[in-house]
Formats: sequence, C-alpha cells, structure tokens
Amino acid sequence: MSLNVRPVVPSRIGGAHSSSRAPRSVVGGYIALTKPRIIELLLITTVPTMVLAEGSWPSWGLIVVTLIGGSLAAGGANAINMYIDRDIDALMERTKNRPLVTGLIAPRNALVFALSLEVAAFALLWVGANLLSAVLAVSATAFYVFVYSLWLKRTSKQNIVIGGAAGAVPVLVGWAAVTNSLSWSAALLFLLIFLWTPPHFWALAIRHADDYRAAGVPMLPSVVSTEDVVRSMIRYCVAILVTSLALVPVAGLGWIYGITAALLGLGFLVGTIALGRRPTAGASMRLFSFSITYVSLVFVALTIDVLVA
Repeated sequence: MSLNVRPVVPSRIGGAHSSSRAPRSVVGGYIALTKPRIIELLLITTVPTMVLAEGSWPSWGLIVVTLIGGSLAAGGANAINMYIDRDIDALMERTKNRPLVTGLIAPRNALVFALSLEVAAFALLWVGANLLSAVLAVSATAFYVFVYSLWLKRTSKQNIVIGGAAGAVPVLVGWAAVTNSLSWSAALLFLLIFLWTPPHFWALAIRHADDYRAAGVPMLPSVVSTEDVVRSMIRYCVAILVTSLALVPVAGLGWIYGITAALLGLGFLVGTIALGRRPTAGASMRLFSFSITYVSLVFVALTIDVLVA
C-alpha cells in the first residue's frame, strides 16, 4: 500500500497544525509565535487533572493562575521552537507563513519575547500556586527546546515519541498546583498523554510527509512506509486504551469515565486500523481530528465523573 495523497481541506480543529495565513500585524505575529491553538489543547488536560487532584472543583483563583502560567510557559516554548526551526519552516508548505519566516518579527525579538514568557510563567506559578508547579512548567520547556527541538527533531525518527513528553507535563503542573506533590494518578495521566502524542502527530505527519522530507526532518512517516507507521500507531493505541482504563482503579474513577474511555479508545484503535486499510491524506487528517476529540472527551468525562460521584 502507498499513500494516495490528495488535496485536503484541514478541519477547523486541526488548524493548530495546518497551513495558515501569515499574520498581518506585529501583535498578531507575536500571538502566532505562541501557537495558541496548541496551547488550547494542552489546557484541555490541565483543569480536569486539577479537578481529579482536588476531588472536587478547585478554587477559581488557582485555576486561573495555573492556566495563565501554563499558557505562558507553553507559549514561550513554542516561540523558542519557531526561533530554532525558522530555517526548516521556510522549506515546508505548512509552516512557510510563520512570522519568523516572513520577516514580520526579527529572530532576536522573538527569542527575547519567548524567554520573557518563561520568566513570567515561573514567577506566576511560584507565587500563585507553588514552586513545584513552576519548576515542572519551565522544565517542560527546557526538555522541549533542548531534547526535542535542538537534538531529536532533526536526528531521530523517534523524535516526537521522546520529545512529546514535554506536552504531557501540563497534567503534572495541574496536579502539583493543587497538591504540591505528585502521585500515581498523575503519573498515569502523564503516561496517557505521552502515549497519545505519537499517533496523534503521526496522523498529521502522514499528510505532510513530503514537507518533512523537503526539510530533511526524519519524522517517522517521511522515512518509513505508511504501513510501518500505522503498525506503530496501532501499538500506541492499544497502550492508550490500557493506560486510560488503568486510571479507573488507581484514581478511583467510576463508570462515566470508564465507559467513555473504553469507547473512545476503541474508536481511536478502529480508526487507526481503518487508516492502514485505506491510507489516504483525507483519512489521516480525519484521524488527526478524531485524536483531538478523543483527548478532549476523555478529560471531560474524567471531570464529570469526579464531580457527580
């Protein structure tokens, strides 16, 4: 089987990763540097984690501080990533309109902006929550920048597997903000997002494999066959299903979360198997969109389960 790439109109929810129009203003350029739609996805997991850690709805003040601090840290990390990747972004259709490629924002200004966001994130989380949450947030940025962006992204086909750990840290930040500690429940939530990241991103990367080849980035779909990529995705989907259900006994969750996680996990697995049978660009983007729906609904179900129990 070979990938039959056809023009696809990306779904609205997948716009965080899709080709976008160039920002028209400097302010818009700075906002674009933070990749706001990716931040939205990270924050979707943070509040439910805080609810689980508290066993009820946390104080609104703590939620606001954690969300703003997490957004600043994630935005700074994304801006640094754009600073590092501005050379390869110019070679990829999906990223050619980013503000550092078009010249809307100078690289030095972008880096100063990014580091300022990180300092603000650390200070806000430390003062408004606790030191542990602040350290975790900034550590995620350091891992994303040095391990993923500067090292693995351009050298290893397992780049997103290891580097994706940074995207799983927001659940630890949310848990730590509430409890000033970590737990097995927090570790399983981290593992769930860690395992979810590769099949989520590879579904997108299948669609844009030619872009990655042109930029010399060894993202898995650009260096191995689509069949091999899908086989890897299936293994991750099985692990996702097992990990999500392991949360039921470990975190003391009930049937609302358990049934939702089981059905959505099976849906993710079936969708991935279907992609292997008909590996088109449209199918990969539909699976990419479903992966976002999956993580959103699983964490919504977690929240409901805790609050109605």
